[in-house]
Amino acid sequence: MQGKYHVMPINMTLLCLTACICQNLYAETGSTEPVLLPTLKIEATRTDTDWLQTPASVYRIDQKNNQNNLGVNLSETLKGVPGLQLNNRENYAQDLQISMRGFGARSTFGVRGIRLYVDGIPATMPDGQGQTSNIDLSSLDHIEVLGGPFSSLYGNSSGGTILTTTKEGEGRDSIQLAYSGGSNNKGRADIVLQGGVDQASEPSYVVSSSYFDTDGYREHSAARKVLSNAKLTWNLDDGSKLNWIVNHVDINADDPQGLTRAQWKENPKQVNDAANVYDVRKEINQTQTGLTWSKPINDRHEINAMAYLGHREVTQYQSIPQAPQNNPRHAGGVIDFSRDYYGTDLRWTGKDLLPNTRLTAGLAFDYMDEDRQGYENFNANNQFGLKGDIRRDEKNTLWNLDPYVQASWDFLPNWTLDTGLRYSNVHYESKDHYIVVGNGDDSGKTDYDKILPSAALTWKINDQLNAYASYAKGFETPTFTEMAYPTVATSGINFDLNPATSDNYELGLKSQNRFGNFTAAIFQSETQDDIVSGESNNGRNTFRNADKTLRQGVELSWNKNLWRDLQAQASYSFIDATFDAFDAFVAEIENPQNPSQPKAAAIQSGNYIPGVAKNQAFVALAWQPETGFNAGLDVRYIDKLYVDDINSDAAPSYTLTSANVGYVWKNVDWKVCTFARVDNLFDEDYVGSVIVNDSTQPKGRFFEPADGVNWSAGLSVTKAF
Repeated sequence: MQGKYHVMPINMTLLCLTACICQNLYAETGSTEPVLLPTLKIEATRTDTDWLQTPASVYRIDQKNNQNNLGVNLSETLKGVPGLQLNNRENYAQDLQISMRGFGARSTFGVRGIRLYVDGIPATMPDGQGQTSNIDLSSLDHIEVLGGPFSSLYGNSSGGTILTTTKEGEGRDSIQLAYSGGSNNKGRADIVLQGGVDQASEPSYVVSSSYFDTDGYREHSAARKVLSNAKLTWNLDDGSKLNWIVNHVDINADDPQGLTRAQWKENPKQVNDAANVYDVRKEINQTQTGLTWSKPINDRHEINAMAYLGHREVTQYQSIPQAPQNNPRHAGGVIDFSRDYYGTDLRWTGKDLLPNTRLTAGLAFDYMDEDRQGYENFNANNQFGLKGDIRRDEKNTLWNLDPYVQASWDFLPNWTLDTGLRYSNVHYESKDHYIVVGNGDDSGKTDYDKILPSAALTWKINDQLNAYASYAKGFETPTFTEMAYPTVATSGINFDLNPATSDNYELGLKSQNRFGNFTAAIFQSETQDDIVSGESNNGRNTFRNADKTLRQGVELSWNKNLWRDLQAQASYSFIDATFDAFDAFVAEIENPQNPSQPKAAAIQSGNYIPGVAKNQAFVALAWQPETGFNAGLDVRYIDKLYVDDINSDAAPSYTLTSANVGYVWKNVDWKVCTFARVDNLFDEDYVGSVIVNDSTQPKGRFFEPADGVNWSAGLSVTKAF
């Protein structure tokens, strides 16, 4: 009963807060003269509306406002989006740790629970695991971040959606050469070629390629990354538009792994494997291509189509000792897999077929096959960090076929009803080819499916103020990586892991007036069978289902052009993310009286979900003229992060301050840009991310320390022809 009663006070508080904000803004906007403000078009919800009219928590970030950066990590651009938590662990073997309203916080590597798109092409695998490493910031135009109930429009694993869009070639042909460097021997060189066209039969183009390397902040954290991205765009005579995107990324990165609290305080740069016996590292190679096509048939009908395919290879060397691998059921200390994947999405949109309506119907198909092997991480001479005998060999396949419909109806002059329905279904199959004495056939298959309804009601209070209420059913299946190891035994696919389903509610307010753009939203997500971390051991992660989890909170954002080219931005997020019913599982914690026999602790209802910051805040001020001197200052606060389900410890809260300056000079043919920046200006000693439920020996290696005060600077030169 405790899980029910503690909800009401928070809900009432948030509701009162929103009501007060609404009353205040209504009074302000109602008493002012109409203000002509720019229209900000939003594509994420597929409703052909601008930002103010979109009944969802959606934010657009323009890359041109984030140029004074190295341009390596998405965290450099996605600052200050309420509800979005990005933990940059400076560990290129594990990617960024991203969560939206607490969804995805369980991820120890890659991105879970949030769908990623690049130019309309999924950067999330069909099983729900994504990565940000193939997003090219050099040729990026803008990003849209969609959170809350409307994310369910994208189907499986869409607790949030991040859509990135590459620039389109325009104007004269040009070449840009750039180099930037910084602390820890960071260096990045890139080249961008682009050009527009005068004839519809010819494509405009943007081609970008970059090379990045670093010694890393910590010992054994060096990385090398090669990234190339190309986009060709045809605007044809019949009004249709065709985009062809090709992307390739190659990463080699050492992994310093986590530290205990004592180790972090003693020396945050150290690694547990001080002698580098295991040489823990990861190699990633991925190539992907896709086509998007839009065709207006007439004033009422439009067709959009997308098709893509790709190939991904990953090899990961783990720090698993030889003794556990003597078990014939153990899958070894080297993960080696390759994936081929492809898919398509076809949709039709009809406008005003019924009075004041917009209808969309579509069908999405995705397929993936995976060859997964496991090897011992030692050879016959007991040398570690090498690929030894095979211990796992399986063929995994997955496919989904999701039909969906959307409708938007202006049923009264100031009222709009948006509805959606998607049937999400995912089909898994694993065929085991490693069958030896002591290790039987682990083949199996399973199917997951769910009908996902959504609805949003929008009230246009006046031309500058909108309010909305929305609901959607969410659905998240486990990824093959999360199913790779059962919680009991050591090998075989964990087909006992259930999909998570959620009921998501949101009440929001948006205002665009002379005081700036303002949003306020309160939300609640009730999840059944939430997929949470079981334990993490030497890089091997297991997952299980929580009976119920509850996420509720409030998000506020504001931005304004204060004067001429002076921009201000602020945001705040509060999220109360707890286990609402989770008494069945027991965790082990250290027993000071007898370290060899850990104590058992029940995971109680009301425990906080690890890896989720209860409070986040962001403030930024930037002077950004088109040419000449520019500068910026931003401050980011992140609350403490619990490290495990029983909340036995937490990475402390921290505040980071960053400052940047730059200069832009250009004439008809040339453009020169320079920048310099300092991050963590006051040298905060903090933990960038936590490894949730880590059980590696020594116990408690939860903490991944982040860099202290660090700098970067760069120069780019562009020549038009």
